[in-house]
Amino acid sequence: MTKTEVDKDLIRELAVLMEETGLSEIEIENDDDRMRLVRAGAAPAATVAIPAAAPATAAAMPAAAPALAVAATEGDLSGHPGAVVSPIVGTAYHAPSPDDAPFVQIGDKVAAGQAILVIEAMKTFNEIPSPHGGTVRQILFENASPIEYGDVLMIID
Repeated sequence: MTKTEVDKDLIRELAVLMEETGLSEIEIENDDDRMRLVRAGAAPAATVAIPAAAPATAAAMPAAAPALAVAATEGDLSGHPGAVVSPIVGTAYHAPSPDDAPFVQIGDKVAAGQAILVIEAMKTFNEIPSPHGGTVRQILFENASPIEYGDVLMIID
């Protein structure tokens, strides 16, 4: 497999394997080729990230309002009970489009399942739901910033 060529049959086989075994992530490396499939939350589809490919460029979004300022934090928040982690690799946005208001701001009350941000991955915009209800305490990503699988994006208490 070349860096610009994707083996769709292999991806389908691995997605079925992930579903059957309950795995949330598979990574395959062969020489210079690397493929990582990550199952996003409860969604049955797998996301494929090939780091060697150039990332997709999204339309620029306006600067976030002061209430959306990324909170300064010390230490690792991945174990925090209110941590909202990224289910996929991509580019995170505060709003569904440049002209729309942000999904949430610091201090907002959210319900479980409510859309709280959007992540662009492979030219597809994925709304990310809140895993639980509560109050948005911190927003830990800059608008239109690249994020990795497992990054802590918000704290909702």
